[in-house]
Amino acid sequence: MNHDRIHAQEPSHHRDRWTVGTITEIAEQDGHCVVTVEDGAGEPTELVVTMAIRDLFVSRLDIGDNESPVGERVWFRKRGGS
Repeated sequence: MNHDRIHAQEPSHHRDRWTVGTITEIAEQDGHCVVTVEDGAGEPTELVVTMAIRDLFVSRLDIGDNESPVGERVWFRKRGGS
């Protein structure tokens, strides 16, 4: 499976390849994490990442340990495929 890409902070390279979005939902599906983000135009995109990537980008968000990442800004790239 090709996984999508997500960062909690603005990437320092190839900035034109990344889209800024706001997390609207995080769910688990088939052992993967599905993160739904909305871009600046309000268009939703579902990103599929590993649970390890979820843990990594959530840990880098400026939120408390028990706070939800919903509503936080992230940078993402859709790769897709299965």
